[in-house]
Amino acid sequence: MPKTLADWLDYQQLVHPRAIELGLDRVGEVWRRLGSPRPAATVITIGGTNGKGSTVAFLEAMLRADGRRVGANTSPHLLRYNERVRIDGVDAGDAELVGAFERIEAARGDIALTYFEYGTLAALLLFAQGGLDVALLEVGLGGRLDAVNIVDADAAIVTTVDLDHQDWLGNDRDSIGREKAGIFRNGVPAIVGEERPPQGLLEEAERIGADLRLAGRDFHADVRARDWSWRGDDVEIRLPPPALLAPCQHANAAAAIAALHALRGSLGWNPEAIARGVATAQAGARLQRFASAPELVIDVAHNPQAARVLATWLRAQPLSGRTHAVFGALSDKDVRGIVEPLHEVVTRWHLAGLAQESPRGFPPAALLERVRSAGVDVADVHDDVESALAAAFADADRGDRIVAFGSFFVAAAALRFAQARSFGAA
Repeated sequence: MPKTLADWLDYQQLVHPRAIELGLDRVGEVWRRLGSPRPAATVITIGGTNGKGSTVAFLEAMLRADGRRVGANTSPHLLRYNERVRIDGVDAGDAELVGAFERIEAARGDIALTYFEYGTLAALLLFAQGGLDVALLEVGLGGRLDAVNIVDADAAIVTTVDLDHQDWLGNDRDSIGREKAGIFRNGVPAIVGEERPPQGLLEEAERIGADLRLAGRDFHADVRARDWSWRGDDVEIRLPPPALLAPCQHANAAAAIAALHALRGSLGWNPEAIARGVATAQAGARLQRFASAPELVIDVAHNPQAARVLATWLRAQPLSGRTHAVFGALSDKDVRGIVEPLHEVVTRWHLAGLAQESPRGFPPAALLERVRSAGVDVADVHDDVESALAAAFADADRGDRIVAFGSFFVAAAALRFAQARSFGAA
């Protein structure tokens, strides 16, 4: 049997023949064998194409500011696997995760689990024994058939719906929306964080009988120059600007607040804690800025919707110098759809192959072909992110800006690059 956390993670890659296998039968049966313990008194599930991690961060900060003991299960991680499981703001330790994996292995028998399913079950076990007030469960892929959906939540959030993971979820927003609405339950608050969700999501929510709460209809984010307010059917609260920088973060924070408002009967309603959470919530590699010369900005944008948000932010942050992009992507991503929104705001493109990071990673030559098909002139191409970053810094002037994005693998490598050079926060 594996001994260390690294051994366990290597072993989990071999147990199931496929990296992704959607469906609840296998993981649900193992969870039943483990006793199906409730992970917390209150459970909130968070799904969506983009904004899930930020919304979890807002909820975690708001609830902890109110004195609640909170568990957060997110994915993927950036620098350490342990980031995926947090209890009361602290990442799970190696020994805790190994102990949970040993219990799962003893229970699964001949049932094959994926890497993600092992991690989901481990988080649920650690939460169940952690004495939590609230568990926050981020959906990994889709919703209806994602392992997280074995738990019936007390409220569910779908942040946004856009094209991503089409091989698994469908080729249009309606199909993807139906899959994501699968985390909703009959009579249970279902918060939708975007004002123009696809009809497929709304139809599926109605079929399920969810208690639907829509942005722009049931709750509102009124953004002003220096602050903003959240309005529900019976309350309005004034709030500070979100600590997270992207223009979409008001919507993510508003969805988080809508969930707390829906659960106020059991969790109470604390506007002061909500405001502190909005002002302090942090999530790595979400427009994370480093005080280097040139400035480094790291973002996990990896699909067209996220790229449009990134482009909007860059246009709102003019500078005297140039903007350089360090970009890499996985082979199932819409590279053209990611690159095109940024074409006018990026001056120089430095490409990074990700084949060394993942079997799904674009090798340099294939990535170059895809990027050029979008009409983009490429400065240089590299085998890895670190080399692309080094080239970008060598090419850039002190007043320039370097933006590293396109994949969690790019973001992780850029964070390691920044740490190795002792770049401080901007």
